[in-house]
Amino acid sequence: MGCMVSQLAAKFAFFPPSPPTYQIKKHDNGKLTVVSSSSSTPISVADDTSLDVLLIDTKRGNKIVAFYLKNPYARLTVLYSHGNAADLGQLYDLFVQLKVNLRVNIMGYDYSGYGASTGKPSESNTYADIEAVYQCLQTEYGISQEDLILYGQSVGSGPTLHLAAKLPRLRGVVLHSGILSGLRVLCHVKFTFCFDIYQNINKIRKVKCPVLVIHKMMLSIGCMEMDSGKWRGSHMSLCGSREVATATWSYTPITYAIFVSSFMKWRT
Repeated sequence: MGCMVSQLAAKFAFFPPSPPTYQIKKHDNGKLTVVSSSSSTPISVADDTSLDVLLIDTKRGNKIVAFYLKNPYARLTVLYSHGNAADLGQLYDLFVQLKVNLRVNIMGYDYSGYGASTGKPSESNTYADIEAVYQCLQTEYGISQEDLILYGQSVGSGPTLHLAAKLPRLRGVVLHSGILSGLRVLCHVKFTFCFDIYQNINKIRKVKCPVLVIHKMMLSIGCMEMDSGKWRGSHMSLCGSREVATATWSYTPITYAIFVSSFMKWRT
């Protein structure tokens, strides 16, 4: 029974665009580039010298695609874990805006089974994916956790908190429309079951850095009491010494303004 429920929760957690919005091509010199899969969603990256297109091996045997956008004036780097119905082809323009306006480096990646990444979407695969991307940031770009902000939207809050719980010296974490757990979204249960996926409600307690939570106004917003460490409600929010914000589900100017406000604090 538990396995069946867990599989059902996973089924509702992952909606990779089909077909993917982009493809990866390799030049004769070995350099990777991106081409659009559809004329309705063009991706204009040909002249972007700040973009590195990467294929990263994970410990679970998959090859995932990542975009690293460099800003020469950046002091911080954002590791972006996207929502469940998107891939990198749809997010490239957003990454460019964040890179320029916030003066940061941006690392975004597609989960296993999303975009041009190999494998199938699963909770375990997303954890291996973000760990591999973080290792790439360390080894290839010299990014330390002290200069790193993790950003997770929707299902991306799962891998984001998985990694954040392991890195005590992060500069900050942003949870955009995050979930408490898979079953809490699907069935509105109030208890944690061993077969539940993305048990963020438990992992958030292990996060040591500043956290910004952005959530939709029309959804019920829970509250974490920092002294007792208890959660209430079906969706994620924080109180006490951490920051609370409400915004619309998608990435709107309101969401952007909230993010910028906290980001400026973390830069200092």
